Amino acid sequence: MEKKAFVTLEKAKEIAKDYPTPFILYDEKGIRENLEAIKKAFSWNKGYKEYFAVKACPNPFLMEIVKEYGFGSDCSSYTELMLSQKLGIVGDDIMFSSNDTPDEDYKYAGELDAIINLDDITHIEQVERVLGRLPEKMSCRFNPGGLFELSNGIMDNPGDSKYGMTEEQLYEAYKILKEKGVKRFGLHAFLASNTVTNDYYPKLAGILFELCIKIREITGVSLSFINLSGGVGIPYRPGEEPNDIIAIGEGVRKKFEEIMVPAGLSDVSIYTEMGRFVTGPYGALVTKAIHEKHIYKEYIGVDACAVNLMRPAMYGAYHHITVLGKEDEPLTHKYDVTGSLCENNDKFAIDRELPKIDNGDYLFIHDAGAHGYAMGYNYNGKLKCAEILLKEDGSYKLIRRAEKPSDYFATFDCFDDYKELAR
Repeated sequence: MEKKAFVTLEKAKEIAKDYPTPFILYDEKGIRENLEAIKKAFSWNKGYKEYFAVKACPNPFLMEIVKEYGFGSDCSSYTELMLSQKLGIVGDDIMFSSNDTPDEDYKYAGELDAIINLDDITHIEQVERVLGRLPEKMSCRFNPGGLFELSNGIMDNPGDSKYGMTEEQLYEAYKILKEKGVKRFGLHAFLASNTVTNDYYPKLAGILFELCIKIREITGVSLSFINLSGGVGIPYRPGEEPNDIIAIGEGVRKKFEEIMVPAGLSDVSIYTEMGRFVTGPYGALVTKAIHEKHIYKEYIGVDACAVNLMRPAMYGAYHHITVLGKEDEPLTHKYDVTGSLCENNDKFAIDRELPKIDNGDYLFIHDAGAHGYAMGYNYNGKLKCAEILLKEDGSYKLIRRAEKPSDYFATFDCFDDYKELAR
């Protein structure tokens, strides 16, 4: 798959006149087309719902777009619940999947009548204590342990993951929940991250569908929904084939008809919790080259840093870079593209072959629409950048302003000596 920027140099310069670089730019057209495709892929299941993973991109303007398609929120914290409630996303439209959960988070989830997805069997007692009861609807998160491998060699290690319950704990949990009056049950699992294959959801679905039957046999509990969670990824590198969400939905349908329908479970709803897949390819970090350095290697310094996109520094993750206006020029130079943090891992690319870059050039860093802005921080006193929505008609809209120094000092406003800085 070829990586193409969804904005031209001219448009980037136009936006930068109003909102200086760096900024995260989102493509509304791409996001909407993708949401339509997701809805179509699972339309065969009467109760299907996508719960957008708020952690991937917690911007209310983008969440509002997702909501228009009838989708809900996957929340994992108090503030994500607050954001969802502000948008009118409450009740069954919230899946609250958290771990190591504070009492106040469960209390708030209960007040919103969210679907609480339990990470551990011990959380049953905690929820009951906090809410004074158990909700009528609850879900349990499953961890099968061991290794999880797909046909294309993708492997993850659920056995080394802190999330979810063992199979035996799962059975015990459902028995307890049933005895305590829970009436609507769900099953959830997340076994691999950022899979770029059409096989992941169908394979996971097969595992959970078989488990659904065993749960009914062993505990007498009939599940209302099965949540395939997230893990459907995007191709960060050029040449990788993207996931085909229509093929993925069809693969899950085949497993459903093979396993669930003969067992009399055709009314079970399928849920998903995609974040990266929904917005990831439709957001980019737009930054400007401001320095070049020639020592033992060739460096290009940009006005963004890991504060704006942490993944390359944190994981060594690959994010493709397009030099706007030089898309057709030969890749004649090898650069490390760096930010200004006092950390040597603050690099967007290492030994990357690119066209010759001059100061003032605009760099379009791809696939920053999920786990980009959301993972930002304020190390070195750096301030987080603006988020901008490129609308379908070519206009653009500020959907989160850039931070100011007063934002950085706001939490010191309890001290008289710092109040003026916090204004």
